[in-house]
Amino acid sequence: MTDVMVPALGESVSEATVSTWFKKVGDTVKQDEMLCELETDKVSVEVPSPVSGVLAEIIAAEGATVAANARLAIVTEGAVGAAPAPAAAAAPVAAPAPAPAAKDVENAPAAKKAMAEAGLTEAQVQGTGRDGRIMKEDVARAATAVATAAAAPAPAPAAIPRGPVAADDAAREERVKMTRLRATIARRLKDAQNTAAMLTTYNEVDMSGIMELRNAYKDQFEKKHGVKLGFMSFFVKACIHALKEVPEVNAEIDGNDVVYKNYVHMGVAVGTPTGLVVPVVRDADQMGFAAIEKKIAELGLRARDGKLTMAEMQGGSFTISNGGVYGSLMSSPILNPPQSGILGMHKIQDRPVVVAGQIVIRPMMYLALSYDHRIVDGKGAVTFLVRVKEALEDPRRLLMDL
Repeated sequence: MTDVMVPALGESVSEATVSTWFKKVGDTVKQDEMLCELETDKVSVEVPSPVSGVLAEIIAAEGATVAANARLAIVTEGAVGAAPAPAAAAAPVAAPAPAPAAKDVENAPAAKKAMAEAGLTEAQVQGTGRDGRIMKEDVARAATAVATAAAAPAPAPAAIPRGPVAADDAAREERVKMTRLRATIARRLKDAQNTAAMLTTYNEVDMSGIMELRNAYKDQFEKKHGVKLGFMSFFVKACIHALKEVPEVNAEIDGNDVVYKNYVHMGVAVGTPTGLVVPVVRDADQMGFAAIEKKIAELGLRARDGKLTMAEMQGGSFTISNGGVYGSLMSSPILNPPQSGILGMHKIQDRPVVVAGQIVIRPMMYLALSYDHRIVDGKGAVTFLVRVKEALEDPRRLLMDL
């Protein structure tokens, strides 16, 4: 008998939730074949079988919360399963029994739920599981967490009691338990509002300079560096430039101290079907345009595939959020604690503006800087946003450090 234990969950993560079992008791399993999936506050963790044999017992069922050192199941090493469904990745949904070495291509239950929440169809998702089976990470990351089987479940976010609902309406409603990722997002955003003295200042930027520069060099850039030249690297560079002049936007409050950071770990918010995650480009101030573009592309892909690690989402000092990809024209982003600043990008839209006394059409974008007024004064916030605007409207300033 071999115990299947909870794998390492990462720093500061002590508990997880069992989201999906891909095998059932009696199934034959191979060494390193995936048995189940766990969810923490930020990432999904796959649990492989430590040996080849038969899954003899499932100790932690789907939905159970387990400690970092808990047992999940027991595998009888070297045994042969007598169950009629030898293909382990099967979901607990009735399906025709495959040939002994074949795999059931029924999609993972967690993937079905994620697709339903995201409004996706199977045709829109490329399955990477055995025989094309759609896994949860193929839809996106759900990341939930915490609680041992013996411990009490984590408390849900406080909420105002729901009012009475007519019976006819109740019959047409569907109640779905909030994922732990969504609960974590809700808690952190509310904590940010309750803790920080949050304020937002706005400006607008003429994007024609960047667009002209990008159009002139994008082909050469991609040919040399193997990655497309997007807008995000310009914004990252512009923010780094502004953070040098207004360092309090890159700082954080720790008790009665202000911690100034002589580095920039740039958080880049990424929307996935199961919620918002913020992977971090570490030491972005030491990177060139190509390195920034490559890292953002890599992290964005890993976020959408649900494969980010906890380490890749920790330690950010400032965040950029791009609501423009969804068509947002204006918004007030919420701080990502304990950070003191977040820049909101928005949709590029042609608008009439006055240039040299003439009304012209220019591609304009509204910028929003939300900041913690406890540490950042209005003058510093406005100065930061003006410096970002100047660098974006004349990208040559970035080369001259002006």
